[in-house]
Amino acid sequence: MQPQQWLSSGQYFSYQNHRLFYIDSDPNNLQKPILLMVHGFPTSSYDWHKVWPQLTENFRCIAMDMLGFGYSDKPKQHRYSIHEQADLQEELLHRLEITSLHLLAHDYGDTVAQELLARDNSREKKLIRSTCLLNGGLFPETHKARPIQKLLISPIGPLINLLVNYRQFCRSFKVLFGPATKPIETELRELWQIIQYNGGKYRFHKLINYMQERLKYRQRWLDALNQYPGPLQLINGSYDPVSGAHMVARFRELIERPAGIVELAKVGHYPQWEAPDLLASTYLGFIENHSKKVAPISL
Repeated sequence: MQPQQWLSSGQYFSYQNHRLFYIDSDPNNLQKPILLMVHGFPTSSYDWHKVWPQLTENFRCIAMDMLGFGYSDKPKQHRYSIHEQADLQEELLHRLEITSLHLLAHDYGDTVAQELLARDNSREKKLIRSTCLLNGGLFPETHKARPIQKLLISPIGPLINLLVNYRQFCRSFKVLFGPATKPIETELRELWQIIQYNGGKYRFHKLINYMQERLKYRQRWLDALNQYPGPLQLINGSYDPVSGAHMVARFRELIERPAGIVELAKVGHYPQWEAPDLLASTYLGFIENHSKKVAPISL
């Protein structure tokens, strides 16, 4: 599916003077279980397009471009936060009258998912039936920020925004992928096109604030995982320099509750992009066996 097809398949809702884009695979189907898919930084819900066909056979899939990303609004004078992004996810679920869902998240979306879990853990009636997390900074001490991220969060972040161009984006982005799974030129141009939409690259220095939030709310978001009562799965590309094998090792140290771990040895930061068939089959296997304890395995 091309970006324009993705855009034309979705719709918008408005909240607090902001327009948010989302795609709902089967809005009139009340029988399929709901799968909420939460994307990462600096991309969009389009990250899921390669696994969309497989997952929509089994789920009614819903994916939103969070504020500042993709085809959603990207306000200039705005303090973006993980808590607000969680608010927006909950607002969409409320409008769609969804009271039960499975959660699949990646990267920045993992942190949004942790905040959603923290809220759900405190509810008597649970919303989230299962949770699967892909590569992301679950623990700030294991997040190996790229040089561009460090520059964006520094005082010269606004200047860096002005200097970033397509060539620099490609150079920084491609290193996140496995040696045999790197995006091709057409895919890179598609991603850059979506990032550029409505001035998106000029918001990087504001969106990158999530790195500081991870430090501030570390204990809350660690507790969210340990206290979550539902099935929990981690599917992680080990080749990822940002949150690869080293993050999985920390996950094993800190997560005290049962959780499945699947390590994809030759995959980098974007399992849903680099190995879509493998990710889809692994995820569907987790859902099918979600009531069982899944032993750590390597693929």
